[in-house]
Amino acid sequence: MRIDRQAIWDIVGDESRFIFDSIPPEYLTDALGRLCGAAEALVFPLSAQEVSGILRYAHEHRVPVTPRGAGTNLVGSTVPLQGGIILDFSRMNRVLELDRDTLTVTVEPGILLQNLQAYVESQGFFYPPDPGEKASSLGGNISTNAGGMRAVKYGVTRDYVRGLEAVLADGTILTVGGKQVKDASGLSLKHLLVGSEGTLAVITKCVLRLVPKPEASVSVLVPYRDLETGIRSVLAILRADANPTAVEFMERKVVALGEKFSGVEYPCPEAGSYILLTFDGHKAEVEANLERVRDLVLKNGALDCILLEDPARAADIWKVRGALVKAVEAVSEQEPVDIVVPISRTADFIAFINGLEASSGVQMVSFGHAGDGNVHLCVVRGDRDGPTWERELHAVMDRAYHEAYRLGGVASGEHGIGVSKRRYFLRESGRENLAIMNRIKDALDPLHILNDHKSYIGGYDHAEPV
Repeated sequence: MRIDRQAIWDIVGDESRFIFDSIPPEYLTDALGRLCGAAEALVFPLSAQEVSGILRYAHEHRVPVTPRGAGTNLVGSTVPLQGGIILDFSRMNRVLELDRDTLTVTVEPGILLQNLQAYVESQGFFYPPDPGEKASSLGGNISTNAGGMRAVKYGVTRDYVRGLEAVLADGTILTVGGKQVKDASGLSLKHLLVGSEGTLAVITKCVLRLVPKPEASVSVLVPYRDLETGIRSVLAILRADANPTAVEFMERKVVALGEKFSGVEYPCPEAGSYILLTFDGHKAEVEANLERVRDLVLKNGALDCILLEDPARAADIWKVRGALVKAVEAVSEQEPVDIVVPISRTADFIAFINGLEASSGVQMVSFGHAGDGNVHLCVVRGDRDGPTWERELHAVMDRAYHEAYRLGGVASGEHGIGVSKRRYFLRESGRENLAIMNRIKDALDPLHILNDHKSYIGGYDHAEPV
């Protein structure tokens, strides 16, 4: 495929913002680095007008385009499988406006989550979505509908997107949504774009909802004899209306890896699992909820209830939780999985995974968001050679995803489908559902230049009949 260098120059006008041919390898993969694509051009746009010009050129010449933020994706969504142009938004990273009257902030898609959160908190506000990777971009968060640890109280990224500016495959610039709270005016194109993994349009501006910064925030670590007891007690916590901000679960075996990786030791090492909770809000509300939960967990099999009042100690405990994936990777290559099931079936799914681990011999360590049923698994390669690893990985994943759907769950809670989950998602999805998704793709991107052959695209022939 040949891309006209002069045409890109005419649009961008700055040779430091595009690269032809010798593209650095880090732009050709995702955070895992296992799947590598190829591209003829890498472009760093600075405006919606530049994005529009590049997409208009790509559309006219049928050039594939792969949008990219910080490259932290874990399922291959940012890998340029079809060649063509990579649009990297890392330089579109500004806060454009903080509107105190509407409690909104308008940002460019390349701003990193950690930078946005730090900025709004310095201004007395709070942006609740909190995926584990804080160096992810907001555009990427929106494209995968990222969730994170605070979803149990605050919801996910979709709940904080008020408006978007986006560019269609033919270069048309759209503005959808806005600063208003309500909108019953036709179809919600904004919600259609959230979670679409760059397959329908390219996001160039984001209007995000904020909330006032909580007065107090306190974490609690609760050790249990085993994971099943801990997860089942989560339902009691949620039914008690204690309103936790985050409810995380971790098996002791993965915590041990996190301890070694981070240099932080957890209390109660005899525990088989831990539940890590955070409460925020007004100080009196937080104190009342803490007392209610303390009594509740001790009645439901907790070995202890450890209040993390010291901010430094709390940060250390959360540091281990945040480092779990990297801790596993430091020992062995692993496949990260973020299956989600109904909260009431979380313990059942974990029990199934433990049985699958025992019967297959493939190590699987579990942690995740107990408050919303989002189970994160690290499927560990160990010393398996390449062909054996691929065969055994797919064998256990086939069974894990099938069980998740049987329990009423889905393939992904926040990572997206991309490439790595595609086979399982397509197999379990209804043919009619996928057909409608593909009709939408055909309407918005008839030439299929945006992130083609990922997620749902072209997959209805592989699906189960509804």
